[in-house]
Amino acid sequence: MNITKEQIDELNAVVKVAITKDDYQDKVEKILKDYKKQANIPGFRKGQVPMGLIKKQYGKAVLVDEVNKLLQDNLNKYLTEEKLDVLGNPLPKQQDNFDWDGDDFAFEFELGLAPDFKVPLETKKPLTHYKIVADDKMINEQVERIQKQYGKLVSKSEVGKTDEVNGTFKNEEEEIDNKTTVELDKIDSEKVVSSLVGKKVGDTVTLKTKGLFKEDYLLSSALGIPGDKAKTLDIETTFTIEEINERQPAELNQDLFDKLFGKDVVSSEKELKAKIKEDSEKQFEQQSDQKLLNDVTEYFIENTKFELPTEFLTKWIQMTGEEPLSQEQADAEYEKSEKGLRYQLIEGRIIKDNDIQIQFDELKEFAKGFIKSQMAQYGQLNPQEEELDNIAARVLGNQDEVKRLSEQLMSQKLLNLYKEKVNLKAKEVTYDNFVKEVYG
Repeated sequence: MNITKEQIDELNAVVKVAITKDDYQDKVEKILKDYKKQANIPGFRKGQVPMGLIKKQYGKAVLVDEVNKLLQDNLNKYLTEEKLDVLGNPLPKQQDNFDWDGDDFAFEFELGLAPDFKVPLETKKPLTHYKIVADDKMINEQVERIQKQYGKLVSKSEVGKTDEVNGTFKNEEEEIDNKTTVELDKIDSEKVVSSLVGKKVGDTVTLKTKGLFKEDYLLSSALGIPGDKAKTLDIETTFTIEEINERQPAELNQDLFDKLFGKDVVSSEKELKAKIKEDSEKQFEQQSDQKLLNDVTEYFIENTKFELPTEFLTKWIQMTGEEPLSQEQADAEYEKSEKGLRYQLIEGRIIKDNDIQIQFDELKEFAKGFIKSQMAQYGQLNPQEEELDNIAARVLGNQDEVKRLSEQLMSQKLLNLYKEKVNLKAKEVTYDNFVKEVYG
């Protein structure tokens, strides 16, 4: 067998594979002999079928199968040994006069090659790296939410301005009949609040749905209808009061602190606020880091210039899908995927140039950290190391999970590299200002 490469240009090449009879003959003969032993053909005893008949019946199919196996194995081996950075897969060239009846065969494959380029990590212009801080307003609001959440309900005879009212919304035409709890401080209209204040159990009030709550999602929950429908709903409903409660806030004492964070971790209101600030800013850091990762990605895509083998890739898209595409469809698919392909190449070059690798031990530790944070959400704050090891072993036994966690860990390694190498300017903002600035 002989494999040669003809370089068309920097991004395109043709690989030619020449296969002779000596390359496949022994394998084909062995398979046909096995067929002869097992063949069950009327008129012949098992194992006594003439080889000429076996070759006539099965020879061409076995030959084609074995040559194709030989071709694929050696082509892949050649690409690996020659360290050819191929985009997509090799595409076989059409050969109009190809003849399977000969002894020797010649095949040609088109290759699309990855471009050679550099990715300077030190950006020309500084990119903003946000530091999101929890301000006093946010911390105080969180303290109030905690006090409310852990407070106690006291039954009342009539509705007050900050009470919680259990009742049923009804509208016969829209088939609404839903029991719910309405917190008056989440109602957007002072007029509606006034219409409820002073009402007693058994009273019914008429409420308009449009602009009823401060947050849109609350209407969907209150009426028991889909969110899409709630967004545009503008009707009158009746609300019948069934129970009235005042939620008295919990005291900021050691008992509450221990419920929140474990025994003696926090011992004063000042320490509570400091802990809320620390925990909030740790969560904000994830959003800030994701924003930085997105911005660096966009910067590299926009500022790293290189050509792609567009004609080859379009042809590859056209020919390798579940169904063949028209030229117009393939062009459209290529246009949609080009940006993602460019970043895959850029990211791959950064990983290679900076020798970023993922070792199994660090993947296992990363998985354990992820598991630990998940368990903490359900109140399991101090799991045993043995328990974490066992869960991590099960998780890493799933190839889909290994792939997902590896991608997350690689993103974290890239982020650390960008923080060290990319030209960044720090900007401290509150969470509200971050949302306004980033999302508009």
